[in-house]
Amino acid sequence: MNLLALDTSTEACSAALSLAGQISVREVEAPRGHAELLLPMVDELLGEAGIALTDLDAIAFARGPGSFTGVRLAASVVQGLAFGARVPVVPVSTLAAVALRALETARHEGLDPHEIWVCNDARMGEVYHAVFTASDIAQAAANAANLVESVSAPTIVAERWGSRSGRGLAIGAGHGFRAYPELAALPGLAKVYPDLLPRAREVLALAIPAVEAGLGVDPTQALPIYVRDEVAKVPGCHSAATRVV
Repeated sequence: MNLLALDTSTEACSAALSLAGQISVREVEAPRGHAELLLPMVDELLGEAGIALTDLDAIAFARGPGSFTGVRLAASVVQGLAFGARVPVVPVSTLAAVALRALETARHEGLDPHEIWVCNDARMGEVYHAVFTASDIAQAAANAANLVESVSAPTIVAERWGSRSGRGLAIGAGHGFRAYPELAALPGLAKVYPDLLPRAREVLALAIPAVEAGLGVDPTQALPIYVRDEVAKVPGCHSAATRVV
């Protein structure tokens, strides 16, 4: 299988290519300039592999939630590349990508968590969050359209997750734990990885079973998921505490 994956949902900009099981990646963390970085990464990966876009079986991308500009960038680039190459697209949740990275990191350290609590900073006093079981990460990501993701105030997340203590070994991941340290102190968390960001290599890994299952979509359906509609608070206005897709 030949599969390309892109992620610009956070300050990390990355691309990954799987060519008959051999994986190559390009990654850089930059506060801005992802639009100028992404396509050269793709050109390098394809050039080194000696293939064209038309040789791909699909293109995957991190659909969000994340930076509004970042998820729009990845979606628009993927739409253009996939439409021109006539290949399907696989949208992957950024929260699932963080969960997979955390799971692999924990297992490398000798931990075997049952649950991964992902929490990314959404700014404006809110966090994007989701809970994954270790056995269901790939299944949830492969069926990203049905994945439930929320944005809530940290106090709401603490109330929800506080009741999960005792359900098995759990770990936390995402920069929401760094922005709101009180979440890292929740009972039941064996370890927290507050600096893990989604990357194209995890998006790639999660997209492979989706492609194998024929779950790719038409390029016109390569749409970002914002979860929250508001980009900034307007004085005198209050957004709903939670939005669910």
